[in-house]
Amino acid sequence: MKLVRFGPSGREKPGILDSKGRIRDLSKVVPDIAGEALSPKGLAKIRKAAIDKLPLVRSNPRLGPCVGGVGNLIAIGLNYSDHAAETGAPVPKEPIIFNKVTSCICGPNDNTVIPKDSNKLDWEVELAIVIGQRARYLSKDKALDVVAGYCLANDVSERVFQLERTGQWIKGKSAESFGPLGPWLVTKDEIRDPQRLSMWLDVNGEKRQRGNTNTMIFDCRHLVWCCSQYFVLEPGDVILTGTPPGVGLGMKPEPKFLKSGDVVTLGIDGLGEQRQKVVKAKI
Repeated sequence: MKLVRFGPSGREKPGILDSKGRIRDLSKVVPDIAGEALSPKGLAKIRKAAIDKLPLVRSNPRLGPCVGGVGNLIAIGLNYSDHAAETGAPVPKEPIIFNKVTSCICGPNDNTVIPKDSNKLDWEVELAIVIGQRARYLSKDKALDVVAGYCLANDVSERVFQLERTGQWIKGKSAESFGPLGPWLVTKDEIRDPQRLSMWLDVNGEKRQRGNTNTMIFDCRHLVWCCSQYFVLEPGDVILTGTPPGVGLGMKPEPKFLKSGDVVTLGIDGLGEQRQKVVKAKI
């Protein structure tokens, strides 16, 4: 299933793509694509619905983030060896785990807002894991059992805030609009192997990132298992799994960063595409 949330920001409704790729309104089946709806019981309820008889959304609505009510937006740093190399960082011996503040979450095609005092705004196409069951101290062989599905994400980053000021990465990762998710949440039964997905990102139509999840240092199973050893995972939590090479910070002979008016497009096999225009913040 491909699950969506559509409508104005903060008032999104749950939806599902039918066999023709059209959005059907799920409001009478589940209250949102969030929490309990992401559990095995919740997803089974959606599967039993007569999808082609649900109300058809005939307009072309704004798509919101494909997961609602995210309690914890977790991210993994330097999880592709070639990305670590381009940034001059050593390959980590275990996952680098950090948070993005959930207020950064936005729709897949919403504008990317340049934060105040920003001058090194960067892009990162990433596979995101969506958790569907409460989990703690998982065994590695059971780790993917708690996954509801996957989606596309852009881990937008401000490198000055992240790397040139003291403290943790969260400062450079959490500004408004720094967490576009979607367009769809694709349930895990439709993703045969999350470690064989091609991914790409362009800026103004120019090639920036090309990669495949098969080059992750720590795969999805390992990441879910590892996170569960340190904190409880809840339904609706999202884990961003890292980015392949081609970020602005690592470009040669000198880094390139986003500016107002730029357009970023990105996608992952089976998970759809995103498009964001970069705009100045209204302060």
